[in-house]
Amino acid sequence: MARLLAPGEDVCLQTRPHGIALARPLSRPLVLAGAGAGLVVLGSLLAWPLGIVGAALLAFSALAVFRIVLRWDRTELLLTTERLLVVHGVARRRAAGVRLRQVAALEWEQGILGRLLGYGTIIAGDFEVPYVPAHGGITELLG
Repeated sequence: MARLLAPGEDVCLQTRPHGIALARPLSRPLVLAGAGAGLVVLGSLLAWPLGIVGAALLAFSALAVFRIVLRWDRTELLLTTERLLVVHGVARRRAAGVRLRQVAALEWEQGILGRLLGYGTIIAGDFEVPYVPAHGGITELLG
């Protein structure tokens, strides 16, 4: 991360998305894994080809979960004295951001579920960063 900073630019917040960001992407592979486990059980009771299909679904689900969690793990939010950046990517790292002096206001938004679970959205003009953990002094920084 230090290579992204300009001279004299200080980090105010560095975090990854809240774990709730994994809920929706993980729902499909987990349902698929349940179906695969069911086919493995049925395959042992009825016909072995069902077990092979079930095992393939389990393997596919495991790879999908690994990919989703790795993508989440390799995403970082960086709030500095000059910019708001989101850095993401595994093989090829990318950064998207906005200079703070170019936005009229930096806002913190939390819905009911966000307040209960401890996350919110940072809004800087048209740039929105969802699932930002409320810990780490973000509420003091923004608001």
